[in-house]
Amino acid sequence: MTAGSGGGGIKKRQRIGCNSRLSSTGAVIDSCLLEGTVTEASHKPSGLRRTSSSATISGGFNDSASADVVLRLFLEPCPSDSDSESISTVDSFVQDDLQIYLHSDVIRRSKYFSALLSDRWQGDSGDGDDSPKIYRLNFGVPASTGTIDTHLTVLQLLYTNDFSGVIESASTALSILPVALELLFEDCVRSCVRFLEAVPWTEEEEKRVLSLIPLLREEESRELLDRVSPAKTDSLEEMLYGLIVAAIHNHSNMAFVKAFVAKLLREFSSRDSARRVLDRAFEASLKTVKRSLEEYSSPDFRGDHNETEAIQRLNLHTAMTNGRHLLWLIERMIELKVADKAVREWSEQSTFTADLQRAFRDDAWRNIVPGLPVVVLRCTCKLANAVASGSILAARPVRMKLVKEWLPVLIVCKDNVSVLHTHKSLYTELEEIFLRIISTFPLSDAQELLQQCLSFATRNVDDCPHLVTAFNTWFCRAARPPQADSLC
Repeated sequence: MTAGSGGGGIKKRQRIGCNSRLSSTGAVIDSCLLEGTVTEASHKPSGLRRTSSSATISGGFNDSASADVVLRLFLEPCPSDSDSESISTVDSFVQDDLQIYLHSDVIRRSKYFSALLSDRWQGDSGDGDDSPKIYRLNFGVPASTGTIDTHLTVLQLLYTNDFSGVIESASTALSILPVALELLFEDCVRSCVRFLEAVPWTEEEEKRVLSLIPLLREEESRELLDRVSPAKTDSLEEMLYGLIVAAIHNHSNMAFVKAFVAKLLREFSSRDSARRVLDRAFEASLKTVKRSLEEYSSPDFRGDHNETEAIQRLNLHTAMTNGRHLLWLIERMIELKVADKAVREWSEQSTFTADLQRAFRDDAWRNIVPGLPVVVLRCTCKLANAVASGSILAARPVRMKLVKEWLPVLIVCKDNVSVLHTHKSLYTELEEIFLRIISTFPLSDAQELLQQCLSFATRNVDDCPHLVTAFNTWFCRAARPPQADSLC
């Protein structure tokens, strides 16, 4: 039995005691006759074979001596010649036309057979014969691999209440379930569904589960749907955010976990979702760093001195730890080209940059978190370079504020000779990036900012070519006549 279509979706099956087979006897049920005895019909279709009953139990499946139902199980005719070639090789070991002996009181467990054997479909013979009624039924099955075997299996399951010996794998359950649904064999359907709920699936098996879910009732499919379909529309983003939080906070093996989550982010199907998740994580980490620096720069001295010092150390360590998380998040955002919002946020941190300058002018941080200035400047360098390279297209006000807010932090850090000596390349790189961004401003704005960059100068002028180039460019532009057509 297949599910009909309507309203753009697959309808749930209606298991009410009959199915589509019953309303199409011409296509599926060739005959449904009452006879006094079970006999071999001389007009038996060519190729029809009786299944062996030598190993049958009296009153059991395929016991011809006690059966009152003779079922012809056959492959339905193929719709085209091309199909017939493939069908002929379906399974050389399985007969394609079988005669099965069944018992009406048993097979009525199937609502399909129960309806088919009812008076409504069989009618009253009206001949007054007291001999037992023999039902002769023809049952066509689709011509595809394993269909005869699977139908035989389900027919045999009508004779037992223990399905565990047969349903031992997801593949078996998925093969049996469509036939059980077709025959409206409720006990078998429940057993197949219960098994599928409890075991893992391969990728191919999951596709088959998805194709069968529309044929199940809502209460039957609920657990299967819960596994393959999100209950909330934001489940993907919540999962991804949870992974990011776990990677940067909860794992001792942090480097490997971060690498794995970075791979998931690169391969994530929705860049917009990745953007929202990374923005959320960025804001959370930035908020923590800012709060820690604020508390460090403006401590509450009302408590014990030792307690205050311990809190100050904790604030610096918190800022350092979350600063590293922030750097990793910025790298992921730039890698995915979703750092637009992060650049804007970073350019609007006047209070944060003021706290940083106060902190770095104090010597207390040196012995506690000596790497903090480097982490902060690397974050700035990554974002500023994305702007300068055009990877992130930031509006002029954003570019302007980015330089105005963070240039003073760089200058304060340069005044610390020990840090400069250790990380000279980072400082030089950030200087060059700021000068490149300044070159995109109007001359009046560039003039103001370039004057602040004089601290980039070194004892040997040849060691700061980026500064020389920036001033030469500005003077060249400033010397150009208004609306000049020539280039200097």
